[in-house]
Amino acid sequence: MQPQAQIEEIEDGERLAALDRYDILDTPQEEGFDRITRLTRRIFDVPMSTITLIDGHRQWFKSRSGVEACETPRGPALCSFAMREPQGLVLPDTLVDTRFSSNPFVLGPPHIRFYAGVPLRTPQGLSIGTLCAMDTRPRPFRDDEVETLADLSHIVMSELELRRVAMTDSLTGALSRRAFRDECGRTLALALRHRHPMSCIMLDLDHFKSVNDRHGHPVGDQVLAEMAAVCRAELRTSDAFGRVGGEEFAVLLPLSDLAAAMTVAEKLRAAIARLSVPTPDGPLRLTASFGVAALDPTVTDLDGLLRNADAALYAAKAEGRNRCVACRPAPVPPQVVRRRVLKAGQISFNGGRSVIDCTVRSLSDDGAGLKVVSSIGVPETFKLAIAADQFSRLCRIVLKTEGHLDVVFV
Repeated sequence: MQPQAQIEEIEDGERLAALDRYDILDTPQEEGFDRITRLTRRIFDVPMSTITLIDGHRQWFKSRSGVEACETPRGPALCSFAMREPQGLVLPDTLVDTRFSSNPFVLGPPHIRFYAGVPLRTPQGLSIGTLCAMDTRPRPFRDDEVETLADLSHIVMSELELRRVAMTDSLTGALSRRAFRDECGRTLALALRHRHPMSCIMLDLDHFKSVNDRHGHPVGDQVLAEMAAVCRAELRTSDAFGRVGGEEFAVLLPLSDLAAAMTVAEKLRAAIARLSVPTPDGPLRLTASFGVAALDPTVTDLDGLLRNADAALYAAKAEGRNRCVACRPAPVPPQVVRRRVLKAGQISFNGGRSVIDCTVRSLSDDGAGLKVVSSIGVPETFKLAIAADQFSRLCRIVLKTEGHLDVVFV
């Protein structure tokens, strides 16, 4: 008979595989989901509601209403507990429940005193997150209200299923992240087969959060739409332009080497810098940062190409923003193909005294790509454990960005 911990690890692996099929993590806000959290607040008269998805190391909010953070660590997350409950989790007063009375999200921001969350279940019955209602004051929650919250969670899953087949981002007209990845996959296969050059650009609007904070989300949406229109006007019809994050976009350039891609990136940067968006407070000027990467013998899959472009984008921001930076990755063994995965992992160092949860996003016999809440403080070498695979290896970092670590096994 398998130990309970091992059973839970296997179940979590199946759950993460189901979550990965939706390709939803770190995608932009969408009105179809935001409408549901607003409706949840209104129906139950609560100040906070989130659509929460749980990966290996964090809870990430596809939609949040009344909640400031866009993600938090998984460990203390109430949604992580609710996700495992067959009918959900209702806490009329968190301070009188010994399981949660000392929880940091109860004692500190957002000061949750009442919580009700129901699982988001796939058609196969796997729970990938929750829809929850929260209050800063204790309150009762009737059985019929639990049923209503469950009905709303079914609407969330219907939206997720619809999003799987959506091709275009409704706000900007860019390809959706899933459609962009599909297009990239086809183009990459051709480039590898015929040994054609191919490059990728990642771009991110500088200080976009301050635009939303100062001018409001309607102006922020207008900024994104006009910026996307400016970029499309500068690109070829053969180029793929996709929205891959809130204010983050990507461009795939077939038959373009690194030098040609840098020229395109500079054209896009200058076009955005010329853009003037009218607002009630006067014209708004923008800048953007760009990371550029090209297909080379060390990159044989899409995730590697996007990861290199993202690392260059991170460098562009670190160097002062409003600039284009080309990725020149450190040499790694050629022809190492990693499979895309979504697994819960743990980083440990200081003799095992320091432990950080992570999500393993790519894996091979030689290395892995890891997602973390923050890479600050992670040493150059550490031990990586994947409990579901009974895997433990010493690693060395070869590429680091704000929330990503690329490692080789040593």
